[in-house]
Amino acid sequence: MLNVGDKAPDFTLMAYDRSMTTLSEHLGNRVILAFYPAAFTGVCTTEMCTFSDSMSKLSNSNAIIFGISADNVFANKFFAEKNGIEFPLLCDVERIVTKSFGIEIENFGAPGYTASQRSIFIIEEDGSIGYIWIAENPGIEPNYSEIFDYIGS
Repeated sequence: MLNVGDKAPDFTLMAYDRSMTTLSEHLGNRVILAFYPAAFTGVCTTEMCTFSDSMSKLSNSNAIIFGISADNVFANKFFAEKNGIEFPLLCDVERIVTKSFGIEIENFGAPGYTASQRSIFIIEEDGSIGYIWIAENPGIEPNYSEIFDYIGS
């Protein structure tokens, strides 16, 4: 399990537009990693849309956001387009990043299916973890006000 102050595990993942995103390439910015269990589910849609609707707050505070799920590029692309999500959704189909952050949920909705636990990690400009929130169950949304207060937006 990762803790505040730990160095965030570096990763490279494909986004829904098939571009590659590497966490360490964003040093110098605060990076919000919003892990969500599955595209097109109720709470996941609400969460990603809430962050998308708050893009001006995030850009004013030198913060960028990435959504991360085990969904593939096709599902995440359609999810982003259908909901007007204005930030990259990254595809952790092999669950490598999910496991490196210690937030996998096994047998999520179906036997043998592993998903990302709904969680927020804010990575500081130096690559350390400054904020962690992990949902007790996937039906709980993050405290958006707390997140925006933390990043100073």
